[in-house]
Amino acid sequence: MAGTIERRSKIAVAGSRRTRPMSEINVTPLVDVMLVLLIIFMITAPLLATGVQVDLPKAETSPIPDQEKPVMVSVNRDGQVFVGEQAVGLEGLISHLSGVHGSDPERRILVRGDEAINYGQVMRVISTIHTAGFRRVSLLTAPPENASEPPRRGGVRP
Repeated sequence: MAGTIERRSKIAVAGSRRTRPMSEINVTPLVDVMLVLLIIFMITAPLLATGVQVDLPKAETSPIPDQEKPVMVSVNRDGQVFVGEQAVGLEGLISHLSGVHGSDPERRILVRGDEAINYGQVMRVISTIHTAGFRRVSLLTAPPENASEPPRRGGVRP
């Protein structure tokens, strides 16, 4: 009789192993999904940070320290004027700046002019901004490609 009880307990233990839920998690699908999401975000992140395409001229300047975010006015290769990413044209520039950003004469405005356009077009934009009463207007440039070299005497590079 003792042998019969012992066999039944072994059978009961073996039977409980078959019905026990699986406690392991298969992480392969999770890793696949995470890699796909990583690739999607790597592709879309640069697209979200784009603005008006402007090839800035190169110049040696020091960064402008400013606490307030400046207003960006861009002039692209075709001579179109943008405030931020919105096309406004030269005629609507002042009304847009005054309406959206207020008529604070101390508001910093950075002008980005494509290096391929006529210098006079950028100067017309700056002049238009000045006639509206904005006093803190600056030109934005890109650093030179060989910026690791110290500038020569007089700040001119060959």
